[in-house]
Amino acid sequence: MGVGKSCLLHQFTEKKFMADCPHTIGVEFGTRIIEVSGQKIKLQIWDTAGQERFRAVTRSYYRGAAGALMVYDMTRRSTYNHLSSWLADAKSLTNPNTAIFLIGNKADLEDQRDVPYEEAKAFAEENGLTFLECSAKTGSNVEDAFLETAKQIFQNIQDGSLDLNAADTGVQPKQNLPRAAENNGKKDCNC
Repeated sequence: MGVGKSCLLHQFTEKKFMADCPHTIGVEFGTRIIEVSGQKIKLQIWDTAGQERFRAVTRSYYRGAAGALMVYDMTRRSTYNHLSSWLADAKSLTNPNTAIFLIGNKADLEDQRDVPYEEAKAFAEENGLTFLECSAKTGSNVEDAFLETAKQIFQNIQDGSLDLNAADTGVQPKQNLPRAAENNGKKDCNC
């Protein structure tokens, strides 16, 4: 709670910092269209509450997730200390090929750092996570966090790690609607 998940989402989708961001109640939602390997992709990003009382609700959003950003506040060790518990939930409830990134937020507050970079990087490596430090306030590495997650998801689709036909992948391929075809002067329309 209070690590800046909503601020990261707002910075990514709106390119703005929300100084007085209220705590998320349940879940919030944001979208942004990006380009990965020449393909336009619409990211649907679910911002879940960090408060313990919403944990059951939060867990339901892991199912069907193609990617996850686990965020801690690098100025508050207590938020870092809870990562193992959140990671256990994520790994047990998501597809085994879900791209999970570890994000240390509030990098603009270096003088208040409570979690050493090397310690968080080692935790990420031990758990097979990609790691970045970001600042929702300045925008530093925010774009990279979301784009790298999207690229990993795209790569998982390309190499077959994520099956687009499975219900739990969190990926919906673009539906190409059939074009109206002429048939003896009549048009077939599947509208």
